[in-house]
Amino acid sequence: MSETTHDSAVAMSAPPSPDDGLSAAELAKKYGLAVSGARPSLPDYARQLWDRRHFIIAFSRAKMTAQYSQAKLGQVWQVATPLLNASVYFLIFGVLMQQGKDMGIGTYIPFLVTGVFVFTFTQSSAMAGVRSIAGNLGLVRALHFPRAALPISFAMQQLQQLLLSMCVLFVFLVGFGHMPALSWLLIVPVLVCQFVFNTGLAMILARMGSKTPDLAQLLPFLTRTWMYASGVMYNLTAALEKTKAPAWVVDVLGANPAAVYIDLMRWSLIDNHSRIHLPPHVWALAVGWALVVGVGGFVYFWKAEEQYGRG
Repeated sequence: MSETTHDSAVAMSAPPSPDDGLSAAELAKKYGLAVSGARPSLPDYARQLWDRRHFIIAFSRAKMTAQYSQAKLGQVWQVATPLLNASVYFLIFGVLMQQGKDMGIGTYIPFLVTGVFVFTFTQSSAMAGVRSIAGNLGLVRALHFPRAALPISFAMQQLQQLLLSMCVLFVFLVGFGHMPALSWLLIVPVLVCQFVFNTGLAMILARMGSKTPDLAQLLPFLTRTWMYASGVMYNLTAALEKTKAPAWVVDVLGANPAAVYIDLMRWSLIDNHSRIHLPPHVWALAVGWALVVGVGGFVYFWKAEEQYGRG
């Protein structure tokens, strides 16, 4: 008997399998199989991110170190860049337009530097987030990990840069007579709320940028408009009152998240930045923006988890 004939005879005499007649979906369910690259449940996804927290921290530190590795001044540019921006804004708004005249020039410089540093934190997180997936496709396609680790690590990188800048800001504050006070402790909850907001914003933009790379080219114009609408270089409330803007415009611009976090930081650090400059519900706005954008951005990003790096 030939080998082929023998195999055919064995196959014909083999007993029927208990899996005969089951569909592919039923077989997968029976043996606990899952589709490769399928999106995990939201709680499982959160657990996977927590398990990779050390990777997220290490990746953010590596990106921060490599960012200015080709420059001769190296990491000095992490502080020098926002300081140079603040210098340009001071020349235009402080010297030419006399925005600091009403509050005294000794107060305007800390006022301006605080606004620039805080807004740069959000702006840089948004710019890094929109490129976090599209700019790291090689990593996304080569390794299996929760993709949200990328925008989170980029937001964490910007937080580390802000903390370095805050050291310079403290020097400015003391130099202009604003001594440390208990109110300075409030910068911790402000930074926590802003970091959660920035991370959610980075995840929203990461998903959008992964499908529309041109968004990275448009975003600088949007953030620049946002900056002028957030009172970075001037007292937003006073400017709106001076132009006799409608009450609803004052409320909307004053409640935008960048303005909220900037005002809270100024109020915490600058001792003559009066409480009357803030809306009575400012802390509720700060926490609300963090929860809505932070949690909403996480869920929005997770819903497209299996699509990143494909196509």
